[in-house]
Amino acid sequence: MNIKSITPEQAYPVRHKILRPNQTIEDCHFPGDHEPDTFHLGAFIGDELISIASFYKEKHPDLDGHVHYRLRGMATLENFRKEKAGSSLLASGEEILKQRKSDLWWCNARTGVAGYYKKIGLQEHGDVFELPGIGPHIVMCKKLS
Repeated sequence: MNIKSITPEQAYPVRHKILRPNQTIEDCHFPGDHEPDTFHLGAFIGDELISIASFYKEKHPDLDGHVHYRLRGMATLENFRKEKAGSSLLASGEEILKQRKSDLWWCNARTGVAGYYKKIGLQEHGDVFELPGIGPHIVMCKKLS
């Protein structure tokens, strides 16, 4: 498996298939996708993009720290969920975040995958909330050393 930098356009089909199958592909274009501080990573097996993660420089108002990044659009194709692509993407992402002097990253995690994020060191913050048309989420964060 190779972890590489990708464009937002490469991420959109995976976002659509896994995260927003009942919405349009345009709904998979997130604000900030093309900002200079944003970066997108993809996990590849051969030429196939199997997992994606996007990081946006965005401070969460209720969390401590100075330089925050937000993880959005994390998704892995179903047939590849046992390959550890997601954790490989996040480890690579954390290295980039440390180079960028980030002290914390956070996400609005779907409640169904909160256990996964806990296993890799994130902590829940606040209460569960509903994102209309998407489902229940909770803010999770991880401090970087």
